[in-house]
Amino acid sequence: MDKPTRQFHVRIQEALNDPQIRANFRRAMDGLMTKRANMFPDPVELERLRDLGAAVRRNALAQLPELLERLEAKCAENGITVHWAESVDEANRIVLDICRRHSAKSVIKGKSMVSEEMELNHYLGEFGIEALEADLGEYIVQLAGQLPSHIVMPAIHMNTRQIAELFAEKLEGVGYIEDAEELTKVAREILRHKFFDADVGVSGVNFAVAETGSLVLIENEGNGRLTTTAPPVHVAVTGIEKVVENLEDVTPLLSLLPRSATGQNVTTYVNMISGPRRDGERDGPQEVHLLLLDNGRTRIHADPELRQTLQCIRCSACMNHCPVYARIGGHAYGTVYPGPIGEILMPQILGCEEVGALPGASSLCGACGEVCPVRIPIPKMLVRLRKEAVDNTGASPVKGGGAQRSFGEAATWKGWEKVHASPALYRLATRTATAMGGLPALGPLKTWASVREVPKPAAKTLHQRLEERGNSR
Repeated sequence: MDKPTRQFHVRIQEALNDPQIRANFRRAMDGLMTKRANMFPDPVELERLRDLGAAVRRNALAQLPELLERLEAKCAENGITVHWAESVDEANRIVLDICRRHSAKSVIKGKSMVSEEMELNHYLGEFGIEALEADLGEYIVQLAGQLPSHIVMPAIHMNTRQIAELFAEKLEGVGYIEDAEELTKVAREILRHKFFDADVGVSGVNFAVAETGSLVLIENEGNGRLTTTAPPVHVAVTGIEKVVENLEDVTPLLSLLPRSATGQNVTTYVNMISGPRRDGERDGPQEVHLLLLDNGRTRIHADPELRQTLQCIRCSACMNHCPVYARIGGHAYGTVYPGPIGEILMPQILGCEEVGALPGASSLCGACGEVCPVRIPIPKMLVRLRKEAVDNTGASPVKGGGAQRSFGEAATWKGWEKVHASPALYRLATRTATAMGGLPALGPLKTWASVREVPKPAAKTLHQRLEERGNSR
């Protein structure tokens, strides 16, 4: 196995051995599943809404190149400058160039998973530009020097006591305060000044509307609204798949996303940005930039089946219902996008050499597919990507396809195939196993057997039992 795979297994074991992590996630996931269920009391309405949401996303992906061109033209008409980036390196350079043109020393960031994908904070820091997270959960994990452990709730792996200890350690003049409301107040007082002092605001995008050139952002804390209006320059970063055709397409997605994610009918704030500040307006940035990142998405889009990965609206419902994620948490995956969606997205972005083992972190129970609001067939995709990870034909459309192939494992299954294709070999193998009292669990089977009882062959075969009773074959 390669090094990243070994690290993945180590992180899994560390998470399983941490009772605090398991308790935090179990409590959080149970609450989120209950809230989602309460938001969809009518199963017929839910299935119809899921059909509509899936149709909206599939329609957008079916005409993705055309919609992106329409989005660019409409944004330009609205006064938004559009930038295209094929890779995260190119995307980071574009943001840095914008900051340098404005002699920016500080950046305030709203919640954005694409900026995490870019490692934008670290990149800007290398050039002396402070990038501070404004979302409370993101601010907490930034203080802790961690990646988000959840797409919607980045600090869900920490309880109040752990956050209190972090604030007392990292924030000057702040003592130990084990009260959630007071901790929020501390963060708010620090961040409020940053919004108005920042030279550039960076945000994500939930949906980009090709018809109107509007950027839709949803949030609960108000930090996104401040990030996009208080600084003189606003840079929105998003993946190319977030485009939708019409403004009316946003309606079913806005109904699905909050209810699936946090159990809300709608988020506290729904922001629609269609350009910079105009004459006579009292607030808003003087410049708005939209950065469209590819980072492997075009390659994913080219495969009709794998394209369904890009339907995702980042609600995290698949994580909240995944029995594996609930036990190991987000950091065990070691990637920006954890859980079931990460298991199918990250191997396609980073390659099977790095994270080809991720699709194996699933019981294939099907819960992720059952709750996905836009009907991504995640279990089917997991099976497909497991196959791609060991495909040795050289024809895999997935980056690094076949990198997880093991000669020993392949030889074992080839031997298994030959034994079960030959009655004589099968009889010899079963008699040998019976005589030995079973076969030893070696290689990958050793790990499998460490948490399971290894089946032992019966002392006599069915045919032998029948012969002893006088029954002929």
